[in-house]
Amino acid sequence: MLHEISIQEYYKKAPLIPLVDVRSPGEFQQGHIVGAVNIPLFSDEERAAVGTVYKKKTKEKAVELGYEYVTPKLQWFLDESANVAKGGAIAIHCWRGGMRSHSFAEHLHNNGFEEVYIIEGGYKAFRNYVLDFFEQDISLHILGGYTGSGKTFILDELKLMGEQVVNLEGLAHHKGSAFGSLGETSQPSSQHFENELFEYWRHLDTEQPVWLEDESARIGCVQIPKALHAQMRSSQLYFIDIPKKERAKLLVEEYACFDPNHLAKAINGIAKRLGGQNVKTALDALEVKDYFQVAMITLQYYDKAYLNGVGKRDPEMVQRVPLRSVNHVENAKQLVEIEK
Repeated sequence: MLHEISIQEYYKKAPLIPLVDVRSPGEFQQGHIVGAVNIPLFSDEERAAVGTVYKKKTKEKAVELGYEYVTPKLQWFLDESANVAKGGAIAIHCWRGGMRSHSFAEHLHNNGFEEVYIIEGGYKAFRNYVLDFFEQDISLHILGGYTGSGKTFILDELKLMGEQVVNLEGLAHHKGSAFGSLGETSQPSSQHFENELFEYWRHLDTEQPVWLEDESARIGCVQIPKALHAQMRSSQLYFIDIPKKERAKLLVEEYACFDPNHLAKAINGIAKRLGGQNVKTALDALEVKDYFQVAMITLQYYDKAYLNGVGKRDPEMVQRVPLRSVNHVENAKQLVEIEK
């Protein structure tokens, strides 16, 4: 049977039905439902050609061209969908739940697929669902602290202790500074970052607090959902205050392994903020592999910048937590005790 279901209904089905995204590869790359398999009705070039004919000629001519592109692929659609469905039900979606998904679903249904679902409103409905999800009130604990405090390690430890944690920088593939791309794979689009964030978060208990690291609105090239970031800025901030030298040592452990040319590029990326003399001193120190000195110089900028950001928060929502070292295990334990 052919069924039309909303994205909300789709997520209520357990186990989830395998999902096929029939949009073009370029659309899929820009952002897709996590777990969906791309079986494109059209290539990027074919989609562009159909769109051009639709605009410059008629809808009928565009449909005619579409059939020309699709007809040689009909068996391939069946074979690929069979690999996804594995003998069971299958769900299909396109951009807005229109002709592409309906045509594809009908083709499957007419050729032996008994349970075929079409997502109403397609990917656009899913995107609205994602953005609405982050509009809800969520209990957040925000972990803040100067650069080099080991906040990511603390979050990992909190997760091991049973706390709910979302690693925004991990999902963004970026550590959030001029050095943040070092050792990371390429970043997703902001749209797909939101999709992956939603996919992770929907499995958490939204009635219980979630720990996040304090972040600016943008992590590298990706944007945190506006509604979520607004809640982050108004939530309780646990500002861990660790001596600068201890933090510099940790930064050396994390970054001294990278190509000096990449480190120099990152230093030059914040040259205007560091000042000419500091940049020269840092680059000279890098040249002789004095990584500790490099870290101490760059922290002058990052500490000042972070403190300015904290100053814009409601003081009543900032709890300073003095810590002696970057021992993330002990620091995580202290935070849990304070939070209780």
